[in-house]
Amino acid sequence: MKKRAFGKTGLNVSEIGFGAWALGGQWGGQDDQESIAALHKAIDLGCNFIDTAQLYGDGRSERVIASVLTERSEEVHVATKTPPDPILPWPPSPYCIVDERYSEKYLRKNVEARLKNLGTDCIDVLQLHTWTRAWNSDPQPLQALRKIRDEGKIRFIGISTPEQDQNSVVELMQQGWLDVVQVIYNIFEQEPAAELLPVAQETGTAVIVRVVFDEGVLTGKYNQGHRFPDGDFRSRYFAGDRVDRAVGRVKKIKEEIEDFGNPKGFSLADVALKFVLAHSAVSTVIPGIRNSLQAELNMGVSEKMDMSEELVDRLRQHYWHKGVWYGGK
Repeated sequence: MKKRAFGKTGLNVSEIGFGAWALGGQWGGQDDQESIAALHKAIDLGCNFIDTAQLYGDGRSERVIASVLTERSEEVHVATKTPPDPILPWPPSPYCIVDERYSEKYLRKNVEARLKNLGTDCIDVLQLHTWTRAWNSDPQPLQALRKIRDEGKIRFIGISTPEQDQNSVVELMQQGWLDVVQVIYNIFEQEPAAELLPVAQETGTAVIVRVVFDEGVLTGKYNQGHRFPDGDFRSRYFAGDRVDRAVGRVKKIKEEIEDFGNPKGFSLADVALKFVLAHSAVSTVIPGIRNSLQAELNMGVSEKMDMSEELVDRLRQHYWHKGVWYGGK
């Protein structure tokens, strides 16, 4: 497993991390023993970075991770997330009052819950799970997190970008508020390459990339007419004709790769991961993993040859201005 500098934090992390949302159960039924096996497999293969959140099963994902780490001797870095209070509206609207969503009192209580679930006295990375640029001029929550960090309960501070306005964190990076940002970046969603990723590189801000497979469609495993079970997050994300539209786009990517010759024998999932890793600002990419086979396949991509610049350039042409699907449109 190749390692990369995690911004200017001093940490070196596996370039492929473990996205632990599915361990909370929102991607269909999930057995904890299967989750535990997947985590062990990933760590066995050199993964030393796991991303989770309170909202992943109301702490279930965090607790499963903690149970595994008590059995491991390796140093594994865990990033988790605190949601705003109350959860809705998500993301916060421009009219939300910051102290009503991320008050210092609330943040302190929430951090204690994260510490308890993770079975630790210090969180490696605490991220605010969403944000609005309306708060950039007076980022009180980040000031509060600095106090908590100085008390030794957090090592590094980050924000997971709001899907509708990922560039809202650019100003905060430039002003030195953030150690880490978590962004959506994939073959379809390439907007971060315009400004966010270059600024992260200039400021030494670590970058965690999420949604590398665009919720699975970029792996090529869905067909026209695919439907997801009730309770599965993807049933909302791919509402209406979205699966069919996305599958059509993936078919064109596959044809692009075949036309190029695919001399390295990449699968579509390999291509999706290697495309993201081709950007030097990326510290780690966190594909969602729910079983041992997925852990093995995703971690194994690090050992494969890097993608050629020519293929990266070709894939850039598949940038898709599809709008924000999270908003339910």
